[in-house]
Amino acid sequence: MLRILQISEGTSVDGPGLRTSIYFAGCPHRCEGCHNPQSWNPDGGEEMSEEELLSIIAYNDFPVTFTGGDPFFRPDAVAHLARRIKDEQHRNIWCYTGYRWEQLIQEPRFRPLLEQIDVLVDSPFILAQRNIQLRFRGSENQRIIDVPASLQQGTMVDITDSYQ
Repeated sequence: MLRILQISEGTSVDGPGLRTSIYFAGCPHRCEGCHNPQSWNPDGGEEMSEEELLSIIAYNDFPVTFTGGDPFFRPDAVAHLARRIKDEQHRNIWCYTGYRWEQLIQEPRFRPLLEQIDVLVDSPFILAQRNIQLRFRGSENQRIIDVPASLQQGTMVDITDSYQ
């Protein structure tokens, strides 16, 4: 079971095209100015099974975005869901996190989830760097990262400029 705050079906703000965005409960970052502070509570939202989530994703037939909260708050459970989305539905997955790439890649417990993600938007939201003109990011410090290329090359592949 996963703690889900919300599912946005057919959204265009959490990555390119129409997407199914899954908002997970639980976030340790508590960024000042967060647009979703109710996501900080790890007990928020409601419990949903993988089967329920996979059914909604299949019904919508869109790529998927993990957001929150922070999907890396419960990396094992989210990695398992992501693996099934990739294996069974062959969908593109974007993921938003308050962690920086450099932190994630150093933590072995985060690797299984990273391996299922196509694009990562990393770094905490910084209110002083807020910019409403940015595509798919809330503050200028956040980066858009090609995860498979980064893992293959052993260095972060920043594709932020592709989304200006």
